[in-house]
Amino acid sequence: MNTPSSCVSNVAQTPARAWAISGVCAVALAAAAVLGSWPAGAQPAEGKKPAQAAGKAALTVQVVSPQQSSVPEVLSVSGNVAPWQEAVVGSEVSGLRLAEVLVEVGQAVQKGQLLARFSDATVRADLAQAEAGLAEAQAQLSDAQANARRARELDGTGALSAQNVQQLVTAELTARARAASLEAAVQNQRLRLSQTEVKAPDSGIISQRTATEGAVPGNGHELFRLIRGGRLEWRAEVPFADLARLRSGQKATVRLPGGGAVSGVVRKIAPTVDMATRNGLVYVDLPARQEALRAGMYLRGEFRFEAKSALTVPASAVILRDGYDVVMRVDGDNKARETKVKVSARDGDRVALEGLPPDARVVLRGGAFLSDGDTVRVVQ
Repeated sequence: MNTPSSCVSNVAQTPARAWAISGVCAVALAAAAVLGSWPAGAQPAEGKKPAQAAGKAALTVQVVSPQQSSVPEVLSVSGNVAPWQEAVVGSEVSGLRLAEVLVEVGQAVQKGQLLARFSDATVRADLAQAEAGLAEAQAQLSDAQANARRARELDGTGALSAQNVQQLVTAELTARARAASLEAAVQNQRLRLSQTEVKAPDSGIISQRTATEGAVPGNGHELFRLIRGGRLEWRAEVPFADLARLRSGQKATVRLPGGGAVSGVVRKIAPTVDMATRNGLVYVDLPARQEALRAGMYLRGEFRFEAKSALTVPASAVILRDGYDVVMRVDGDNKARETKVKVSARDGDRVALEGLPPDARVVLRGGAFLSDGDTVRVVQ
């Protein structure tokens, strides 16, 4: 049986003979290494200890340093697109059938344009009856006025008693009141007749239609909704801390889903803040007749402020991790260090940052593939 000493001597002679060591010899060497009982002369020579594996670079990267630049400050927020004002067009008569509906959703209409028509046969019949009653009352009033005039002329002559004179004057007043009442009834029927035609209260676009031919809606029933003037607005939800920076007349840019953008102007700022979200509404007028805009859209947009000096880096250096904007800095030992930053503005492909020293070395691209503490190899 080989001893550890003989095994070591066999190993030490030539590398080729090391492959010929018996299994028993290999076990003996392993046991000696575990127990720390290397035989004399078998200890590893000084300076020949196994070298530890050197850390290898995780990624080859380029680095950049922040630059002092003048960039416009931009406030990015989101909000709904809604009608500037929406008019509700309802029925003003009851018990009548809708005979005709003349417009559809999305159609542009002018002020006073006919939208729908009710069947007016019964209203015309009531009007004719009221007009006949008025004619009769006016005839009776004419006769009563003549009688009262003669009674006043004969008053004091003894031809008529004072009681008869009073009766004729009273009859005149009664006939006048009845004629006035029937005249009001005629005006009422004429008004009902005009209400059988539903007209647009303003120019705009039909946004909703509930009117159906043949239906008998009640008084006040909604028939149409109308976007007045076709005007839309963007109701931006702005954090309360930024509301004081905005002013009426300030310009805004609203981003469209297809990649385009439209410009708007701040019309007014809401006087209250939502208690749940702590956001206030800013009403931005949008250009009329924009085919890409629809009421109900939820869009993102920006408000721009005066340019200011700030440290900027290329946008590719900023990554989003765990809900925070971070950059990967490279320290003196070529270790990547994750650093949280605050994006204060964007200008094209450059980003203004807060929380980064001017002499920092920042990974230009590929920071998303690095972890904190990774070794990198920096190239120019």
